[in-house]
Amino acid sequence: MALTPAQKADIVAQFQRGKNETGSPEVQVSLMTHRIKQLTEHFKANKNDVHSRRGLQSIVNRRRKLLKYLKGSDQSRYVSLIQRLGLRDSY
Repeated sequence: MALTPAQKADIVAQFQRGKNETGSPEVQVSLMTHRIKQLTEHFKANKNDVHSRRGLQSIVNRRRKLLKYLKGSDQSRYVSLIQRLGLRDSY
């Protein structure tokens, strides 16, 4: 259920800002969002998987912190990212 290297490379290529750049908040948030969607589907079939749910909460919290950082440092990149990922409807 984890990301394959090909999937990860595809997501990185979509969201990276420069060549060989994988550490920007946009890339990290997009990878976390993909993983969150995978885990959400997992919980539809496995409602009592408490250990994975704790991991999901951890990923959501890290993503929230990165989005908060990005919003404070560059509002236009933040708005662009949440629109591309479809995270919020307020913008």
